[in-house]
Amino acid sequence: MKKEKSQKQSKTKIEKKKKKGGIFWFLGVSAMSVTLLVACQFFFENAVTGKEKFYENTRINGIDVSGMSVAEAENVVLTNMLDKKKDVEIELSCKGKTWTLSGNDFEVYNKVQPVVAQMSKYGRDGNFFQNLSKAKKIKKDGKDFQVSYTCVLANINEKIDEIVAEVEREARSASLVFEPEKDNPFTLDEGQSAILVNRDKLYQEIDNALLIGTKAKIEIPIFEIEGQIDLDELKNSVVKRAEFSTSYEKSGKDRKNNIKKALSAFNGMIVEPKQTVSFNETTGARTEEAGYSNAHIIVGGVYVDGVGGGVCQASTTLYNALLLADIDILSVNHHSLPASYVPLSLDAMVSGDYSDLVFQNNLDNPIYIKTVCDDKTVKVEVYGQRFDEGQSVAVRSELVKILPHSGDKIVKDQKGEYANKILYKGEYLRIKYPREGYESKAFLQHFKDGELVDEREIRHDFYQPQDGIVMEGVEDAAPGMTIPASDVKLIKPQKENKQTSEIVKNKLEKTNPSEYNP
Repeated sequence: MKKEKSQKQSKTKIEKKKKKGGIFWFLGVSAMSVTLLVACQFFFENAVTGKEKFYENTRINGIDVSGMSVAEAENVVLTNMLDKKKDVEIELSCKGKTWTLSGNDFEVYNKVQPVVAQMSKYGRDGNFFQNLSKAKKIKKDGKDFQVSYTCVLANINEKIDEIVAEVEREARSASLVFEPEKDNPFTLDEGQSAILVNRDKLYQEIDNALLIGTKAKIEIPIFEIEGQIDLDELKNSVVKRAEFSTSYEKSGKDRKNNIKKALSAFNGMIVEPKQTVSFNETTGARTEEAGYSNAHIIVGGVYVDGVGGGVCQASTTLYNALLLADIDILSVNHHSLPASYVPLSLDAMVSGDYSDLVFQNNLDNPIYIKTVCDDKTVKVEVYGQRFDEGQSVAVRSELVKILPHSGDKIVKDQKGEYANKILYKGEYLRIKYPREGYESKAFLQHFKDGELVDEREIRHDFYQPQDGIVMEGVEDAAPGMTIPASDVKLIKPQKENKQTSEIVKNKLEKTNPSEYNP
């Protein structure tokens, strides 16, 4: 009996618990059903229909768009932004320079719709419960969105790029500026660093500024890339390698003009490595139209007047400066007569028809040529890279032997060119004195710490002897007529004279032509 009673009591307790649990389950299910019903109704209206509306308490650019569709919100936001477009001001600055763009500088551009459409998806991009939580939070706390004014400014990137083009620059390496008219002909141009604009960052900063208002004041973000050249090393990279001067103090103004004119073509010249330079091509045709004057020139061993006379002194001065600078000479020729302003085999005769001075820069860096002409001397200076430590260069002229002349040659005045001075046989007029000739050589010398380490022959010339020219009349004297004795002394052929040879050698041979200034 006791056992049966105990079983009945246990059964009663179990039934009571079931009834109580059922009530709680029913209440929970009922609450969830209500919530689901409300949520379903909300999402049905905002998602299932495809006509999403903004949650209550949502604002775009401060405008309340609660319950609006995307199209409705776009319309009110765009209208408001276009009304304020005139107030837009973008101020960009960089390195002390400022550029300003206003809203009126832009045409109207509408990119508001896709931005607003994206904003409408907020709270609908998660799972059911996440979206429900966001919806409640928006309703309680509100949600503010911002549309940047860049969405209504047409071609804003193109206009910004125009400003960027003014800011950006390519690097310019530091360099030496050659100004030959100055006593110190080189100044240092420190060059410039490259400047690049970080466009992505600039666009983003402008967009961010116009998200919160109509004003954007931006310092343009740049990358500055400095040059890698050692300025001190550059300053010391070019030195005066050589200079050479000759005198033209006793020359007439026309000859001086021609020398100055020719050398002016080389003043300030920069010759790059391996570059070849022709004297004749550089000076051009030596004509009166080009500014040259009549002065003495040598033709066939005789001095005559010709346009451009004296230019050979310009080429000779340049030639010797180049030799001392150890620059390669590709072509050079001697005169028919020795030049008075340099030793034998160190002259450089130029003629537009058949003789030129041609040189080539054999150094690793450019050479720079400066010419200076005053009333007494002409000078050429050659600048370039330093010689190796202790190295120096000189030239040496050597007279090999004198070539004896053949004395005077008597020429009959058959054409009567000198009939006003000589007419009869036995009357003489000297046109030209005989000149001895010379065989000579020139050598280029290299020294190391004052000691000669190399000497090579660079010239072997023959200045041919010149006959004297004496004109004689061709008419026979009348019977009984006495022809006065001529004061012209005929000169016999020259004999080799060792004493004369030594005198000439001492006069014309110099170890360093820069010391020779007749």
